[in-house]
Amino acid sequence: MFRKNLLIKIVLTLLFSLSLLLSGCGTDKSGNVKETNADGGEAQVDLIKLGGGDWGYPTPYAHYPRGPGSFKMAMIFDSLLERDEKGLIPWLAEKYEIKEDGKQYLFTVRNGVKWQDGKPLTAEDVKFSIEYASKYPMVSSDIGSKDIEKVETAGEKQVLVTVAQPSAGMLYNLGHTRIIPKHIWEKIDKPKEFTQPEAVIGSGPYRLTDYNKEHGTYRFEAFEDFWGPKQRVKVVEFVPVSESILAFENGEIDLAGVTPDVLSRFQKDQQYKIVKSPGFWGYRLLFNMKDNPILQQKELRQAISYAMDKNELIEKVARGAAIPGSAGILPPDHVMYNPKAKQYELNLKKAEELLVQLGYDSLDEKSIRKNKDGSSLSFNLLVGGEVRLAEVLKEQLAKAGIGLKVQSVDSKSRDARVLKNEYQLAVTGHGGWGGDPDYLSERFTSVSKGASSPSAAALRGYNNVELNTLLEKQNLAMDEQKRKKLVFDIQNILAEDVPEIPIYYTTGYSVYKPAKYDGWMFMFDHHELSHSKLSYLERN
Repeated sequence: MFRKNLLIKIVLTLLFSLSLLLSGCGTDKSGNVKETNADGGEAQVDLIKLGGGDWGYPTPYAHYPRGPGSFKMAMIFDSLLERDEKGLIPWLAEKYEIKEDGKQYLFTVRNGVKWQDGKPLTAEDVKFSIEYASKYPMVSSDIGSKDIEKVETAGEKQVLVTVAQPSAGMLYNLGHTRIIPKHIWEKIDKPKEFTQPEAVIGSGPYRLTDYNKEHGTYRFEAFEDFWGPKQRVKVVEFVPVSESILAFENGEIDLAGVTPDVLSRFQKDQQYKIVKSPGFWGYRLLFNMKDNPILQQKELRQAISYAMDKNELIEKVARGAAIPGSAGILPPDHVMYNPKAKQYELNLKKAEELLVQLGYDSLDEKSIRKNKDGSSLSFNLLVGGEVRLAEVLKEQLAKAGIGLKVQSVDSKSRDARVLKNEYQLAVTGHGGWGGDPDYLSERFTSVSKGASSPSAAALRGYNNVELNTLLEKQNLAMDEQKRKKLVFDIQNILAEDVPEIPIYYTTGYSVYKPAKYDGWMFMFDHHELSHSKLSYLERN
């Protein structure tokens, strides 16, 4: 009897232990076992490490004006709306309403949201943030002083924004503005210089707990009182690496970008997952037309386009991980891309014909084309780290008799000089190509909202009245199909005028180990998995 009871107890104990084990596991649709919490949510990963580098102090005003800087800031600071794979989703605003045919936007702020210092986030904070951002444009600014007519609170939870004029992109611009605590920022009149510890108090899912500018390291820890989806990653660290693929293979980082020539190292091993990025990061060749009147000749810019072999640049520089730039600017992955816009395939004969028409019908002792006055067709080309790209481009244009002298500086200096228009030709690379097409207004008109990103730098010396009219019309078009037709027409004009040359859009690959973490996702208009804050949060 004793042995029988003992056997029953042993069996029950084993069954109970097995049930506890199974309660901590679940099976996804593919049959893979995934660790879960007792409440059914996926268990937290203690630490994710990513490649580091200094991108500035992560406030809306002090981070560097590129994606890695913006992303780190967004880990701390929330916005009214957020981006997932398909579009905009409610975030700090649990709902919104567009009123008066796009003249007003009514946002309803969520209850129970706390700042990382424990104080409640209110509608007054939202009102203050929009007014402050319009007065002091944030680094990744989408609104300016001319956009906002007034901001009002409508009760304790609602904020009513009246804009100067309806705009197709205004919901995105308002929704993307970072919300900052009024009780901290209201006395700050030099926001770019505000780098005290309280400057990085936000309402987002992560707190900044360590930053080393010299080493380019960051440490973000999950904010326990975060209002939103539970963090799937407790700590996100950015650490310095000299070679990201090697660092990934050695387990020093958990996600790495790879080029096609090394994909085979990971494709046959089931422990790795490879994801291809959309072409929303690209390089472009800029023309300083204001200070170099010769570049105002459309035929010269067209000749340069015909002399370029973008496919060769992709193979030699991007190792095949890119698609050729579109003369209409918007990339093929963009929802409003015009596939019928004029394109410029390599055609040296056509390039030479255009140059002869411009009077460059002879060569100097260096085989550079010159005109009757003896002026040679040669330019300085400003680059940052794109030296290899510049050298190949120099070789290509030389075949058409166009000379280039490569001037290489660090990327930050290059960006600063581009913004100040201190160059003849320049190559710059950045993301944001998948955003609302109104970014074309900032690039190709004198319109500027104060953003410091090189992607928003307007071209001085270029003006097309018809283009300006269409850009204004598309911005006011609230009907999506009517707007799309206008954007198609805009791309046709840009392709003909060639005010700049998109060289190529990178379409690299990311590799990671799903067994370590498999929460990565793209935003609908962005190219980098690690830049979405939703990548680190639980999802339905």
